[in-house]
Amino acid sequence: MSLTLAERIDALLPQTQCRKCGFEGCKPYAEAMAQGAADINHCPPGGQAGIAKLADLLGVAAKPLDPSCGTEGPRLVAVINEADCIGCTKCLPPCPTDAILGASKHMHTVIAALCTGCELCVAPCPVACISMIPAQANEWTSEDAERSRRRYQLKNQRLARQEAEKVERLAKQKQLLAKLKTKTQL
Repeated sequence: MSLTLAERIDALLPQTQCRKCGFEGCKPYAEAMAQGAADINHCPPGGQAGIAKLADLLGVAAKPLDPSCGTEGPRLVAVINEADCIGCTKCLPPCPTDAILGASKHMHTVIAALCTGCELCVAPCPVACISMIPAQANEWTSEDAERSRRRYQLKNQRLARQEAEKVERLAKQKQLLAKLKTKTQL
């Protein structure tokens, strides 16, 4: 099976799902590049090496990273100061790979090996107990990217399934209420 241009572009992206490119994740950014609607220099986690790979694939000249998207830097991971964590769970939904563990009113922690360094968990934290520190392994490998892509896909599948189940539950409740209403009117 031959890959589409968008799939080949997506395979070169780091799969951090950080949204710094201005898209909702790596795949939408890849699709926009394939359609000519986005430039190759909007991915800070991919940096100049990523831009060079994209330029080579697309047969265009490499260019510097667009500074409006951020800057290239060392690989980071989120760390939660567990003593300050209030268990609000606001960091859980934005994490693209479910790398944060925790429950309501209980301390949370980050599984560093699964953290993409996207920083999406930092802003929602009401007590500023999440910080970004340099990762022990500075290099983000293609294996890391593939694991991140798969975890992101699994999270999206889980969320879609939960939403479908919620819609189904609500439809059943409406049916029951309609039946009850009909019975009380008789």
